[in-house]
Amino acid sequence: MLFEQNGSRITDFRRGQSLGTRDHIVRWPKPATRPEWMTPEQYANAPDAITLREVKVANQVLVTTLLDHRRVSKADLSALYARRWNVELDLRNLKTTTGMDVLSCQTPQMNDKELLLMAQAACNANVDPRSLSFKHTVQLWTEWTARGLSNKNDRQRLFASIAQSEVGHRPGRIEPRMRRRRPKPSPWLRVPRAQARRHVQRHGHA
Repeated sequence: MLFEQNGSRITDFRRGQSLGTRDHIVRWPKPATRPEWMTPEQYANAPDAITLREVKVANQVLVTTLLDHRRVSKADLSALYARRWNVELDLRNLKTTTGMDVLSCQTPQMNDKELLLMAQAACNANVDPRSLSFKHTVQLWTEWTARGLSNKNDRQRLFASIAQSEVGHRPGRIEPRMRRRRPKPSPWLRVPRAQARRHVQRHGHA
């Protein structure tokens, strides 16, 4: 486990077992009152305290369960946290950039197929999945299913086509969390779409 220290929590590196400069092991006690996000059963089963390692790299305090500083250095933790941030960016891209905040598939199995395509194609081509374009993968998958291709040879051609479209190496990429296009002035759809269609048929558009 690895995460960034909450900004409201003050870390005193003079406490606990020192492992080096801005690097120590401490025990976090169980909260006296149950947090709202925990069920009573989860709170009752939680240990009275947990042992964690806190390190400061750059301007961040990272907290981890990787306690052995000889096997996992501060630099290792910093690099691992950077990869964790990439995962968060990937999830955001899946939901927003590619329009997948609302998935079109009706079953979890079909959603799994869409998300596994790029990993399968990368494995077949012996490349890093991050180097492939997810949007390109979704486009090819949509075309592939529309044509009803399903045999093994068709799948191999699909994987080969996905692996042909690679994105550039972008280490330390940072993107602003801002929208480029303004939202449309249309009101929110707050009822089932079929009900909204019937309302438009009877009363016209607002």
